[in-house]
Amino acid sequence: MRNLCPTLLAIAACGAVHAQDATVQVYARLNLGLESVRADDVRTTRMSNYRSVLGFRGSEDLGGGLKAIFQIEGTLSPDTGAGSPAARDTRVGLEGAAGTLFAGNWVTPYNGATAGLDPYYPTTAGYMSIMGNGAAATVSNVSDTSSFDRRQQNSVHYWTPVWNGLQLRVAHGLNEERPAGGAKPSLTSAAAIYERGPWYGAASYERHHEYQGAGLNDSGAKLAAAYRFGDTRVALIGERLRYDTAAGTLRRNAVYVSVTHQIGRHALKLGVARAGDGGGSAPDGATIGAVRKGTDTGATHYTAGYDYNFSKRTALFAFYTHLSNQRNGVVDFAINSLAPSPGATLKGVALGIRHAF
Repeated sequence: MRNLCPTLLAIAACGAVHAQDATVQVYARLNLGLESVRADDVRTTRMSNYRSVLGFRGSEDLGGGLKAIFQIEGTLSPDTGAGSPAARDTRVGLEGAAGTLFAGNWVTPYNGATAGLDPYYPTTAGYMSIMGNGAAATVSNVSDTSSFDRRQQNSVHYWTPVWNGLQLRVAHGLNEERPAGGAKPSLTSAAAIYERGPWYGAASYERHHEYQGAGLNDSGAKLAAAYRFGDTRVALIGERLRYDTAAGTLRRNAVYVSVTHQIGRHALKLGVARAGDGGGSAPDGATIGAVRKGTDTGATHYTAGYDYNFSKRTALFAFYTHLSNQRNGVVDFAINSLAPSPGATLKGVALGIRHAF
């Protein structure tokens, strides 16, 4: 043991020297709410975690304007104590004058292009109930074959430099899975993002290759715009989802609008999402996720809330959320779901606290 101690000390000292060559940041978001929710006549009181995280990120200067970048981000559940060290945005790559190239488990460009326009992302009230057809926190090509709001495992990403406020982002989820039936599923995602002054705009497209089976491809397309008037921001998103099934196509259009207004430490927030009836050549009743073919299969989800910001890092918040399905609709809360019956109305109130460091 005496002979081992100097060796361990030398290794620790060597590690410390190398750590000093890089810039490393430890960060976290703790986001927790006490909810009272109801699906028709069934009421539940619960403590809900809104995707709290703990992470490490940083970079190393390699010279010549090139940097190595890394991030390890894990889930954290303040309500239960559960967690996983790298289940969220985790990557390693290079960043330089030609852009950023990295690989890992990361939010797709399609998802990231509009998530910031929803003031309730990612909570029970988030727009993912309708936009993107559910939330997939971290998935492969076979673990979730319906959602376009996803963090993709085994993915490679490239982001261009920002040119006058415009940036292009592309990603590919490698086809490592081999499901029964001969399909070779993979994902391709792209977004053009413009952010300059009070304006924000995005156009995004994502293709799921053979997620529903061999020869069947799905796609999502989104357009978004936002404008800030002083302390008020208004955002609008339109989305079209299309799925191939063995019996025909299934498609749905949806729209989302949000308004946020800041008054000193106070913030007022409103979000409304609306999904139309499912269409296409598939037979009535065909369903993928919450997209269902037929009349009266749409839904409306609206949320109104208030934040009080003690500081830039700590806030109390409250919201009321209401999700109303039409007679044949099957839309559910995307996070902390209630598994309602078709045509159900979901309601909820929440009081929570958010802290970041």
